[in-house]
Amino acid sequence: MAFLSDTLSRVKPSPTIAMTTKAQELKATGRDIIGLSAGEPDFDTPDHIKAAAIAAIEAGKTKYTAVDGIPELKAAICAKFKRDNGLDYTPAQITVGTGGKQVLYNTLMATLNPGDEVVIPAPYWVSYPDMVLLAGGTPVTVPAALETGFKITPDQLEAAITPQTKWFIFNSPSNPTGAGYSRSELKELTDVLMRHPHVWVLTDDMYEHMAYGDFTFCTPAEVEPALHDRTLTVNGVSKAYAMTGWRIGYAGGPEPLIAAIRKIQSQSTTNPCSISQWAAVEALNGPQDFIAPNNQMFIRRRDIVCTMLNQIDGITCPVPEGAFYVYPSIAGLIGKTSAGGRLIDTDEAFAIALLEETGVALVFGAAFGLSPNFRISYATSDAALTDACTRIQDFCRALT
Repeated sequence: MAFLSDTLSRVKPSPTIAMTTKAQELKATGRDIIGLSAGEPDFDTPDHIKAAAIAAIEAGKTKYTAVDGIPELKAAICAKFKRDNGLDYTPAQITVGTGGKQVLYNTLMATLNPGDEVVIPAPYWVSYPDMVLLAGGTPVTVPAALETGFKITPDQLEAAITPQTKWFIFNSPSNPTGAGYSRSELKELTDVLMRHPHVWVLTDDMYEHMAYGDFTFCTPAEVEPALHDRTLTVNGVSKAYAMTGWRIGYAGGPEPLIAAIRKIQSQSTTNPCSISQWAAVEALNGPQDFIAPNNQMFIRRRDIVCTMLNQIDGITCPVPEGAFYVYPSIAGLIGKTSAGGRLIDTDEAFAIALLEETGVALVFGAAFGLSPNFRISYATSDAALTDACTRIQDFCRALT
């Protein structure tokens, strides 16, 4: 009898965490490492949110709470959905988890049976397919090409849907590409979904507030209200509020689905951290005026990275509409050899050679389901980004 579960053979560790860990190990040896692999803002959590957490501690709000969120946070989430997205939810239609990742995982665990399919556009956040596999489902990936701005077409979505499809996972702005679907582009996708009433929509709106230039964020149930009762709209406070470590994600959806998610959570983690919940109340209800200045810094950083990477022969770097990632193609570099003698035959080989020879840590495209590319998180300082991109330029110019 095997000791470990067969389930483990269906999944792999997160490549983004693996690259971050490798970079940390090299840094611990004294190497000069620039980490661009983690999807985490370098801004500190705003003071008014930290103050709310301190006040919660001082008031003794450190006990167990309701499994899926305190009433005050659920009310704040309902108000946020109405204010920002025009979506109406009651507190009974809200779930709060330990990060958006847990909400997504709970949802798939609560709904998938063997043979159920989940349509996932690629490039995708690395955890989507593995969470589907852990829940016993089958991920069906749909590749979005550089030529279409890393966005799938209605025809591609239509072709991917079968009688076994249960969920369509939708993420805009995207991790890893930063691509954002316009309202008209999203309406074309929701029109397809309206023709398939057995398919539910699982959104990941974590980068909602990081929308740049003329791009305006929208979410499926907002664009097509008829999808409201078969959509779970997932969001959280991690990115826009610089609260990654606080671990608060949330979602709004049909009450029976929310009850099923609550049942899963009641037998796993129970409630999210009580202190983090009170901080999230302040994040959603309090001042939002820091978001726009932060976005201006992200735009400046994005433009530094895109400009410097597009100066490299063999790299094509689209300018993303949102989030804080770029996803350049390195098709023109495949087959070359690095100055250290490493053959660049895949984007993983590129990322490993770049880290070992220059100290720049990024994530290879195969981890996100589309190659040959890599992902850079530009959620760090201008100086670090300029230094990193200069090292990438030098590394690529030395390829033969």
